[in-house]
Amino acid sequence: MSETAIVAGGCFWCTEAVFRDVTGVSQVESGYTGGSVADPTYKQVCSGSTGHAEAIRVTFDPGAITLAEIYDVFLGTHDPTQLNRQGNDVGTQYRSAIFPLDDAQKAEAEAAIARWNDEHPGSQAVTTVEPLGPWYAAEDYHQEYWDGEGQRNPYCLAVIPPKLLKLRKSFANKVKAG
Repeated sequence: MSETAIVAGGCFWCTEAVFRDVTGVSQVESGYTGGSVADPTYKQVCSGSTGHAEAIRVTFDPGAITLAEIYDVFLGTHDPTQLNRQGNDVGTQYRSAIFPLDDAQKAEAEAAIARWNDEHPGSQAVTTVEPLGPWYAAEDYHQEYWDGEGQRNPYCLAVIPPKLLKLRKSFANKVKAG
């Protein structure tokens, strides 16, 4: 039986690339949530006017990786101390956020943020825990972006490999073999 988690950590191409390499993760879908416009387009979300975050929906096997570990990987592979930005991506659409599906996930998200803060004295995560609104899958060309177009995109080449290195260094026991 699989579970689902929804997180936003800046550019969804980047967080998708990380989670596609995580043990126990069977699917990662890029999309939009947390906004006020129905069926937003990428262009609308990038404008910052819809309130949506670029997010990913992660489907995983809780027998292989727990929700707590999913959240720990999430917080450990982007900069959760940056308010409404990740690197050169600036705006609320690039916020660090967790969108729990239920109260148990909300409690786990709050615990993960507290754990991260405890492990990083002097730094505080600004990651928000937000109510889950409707989920809108991003346009097809955004799905599995790193595996295709992303490896020819200068932005992705600058941003994604360091995140993948962070995954391999900090969460080596959670990286898929191969």
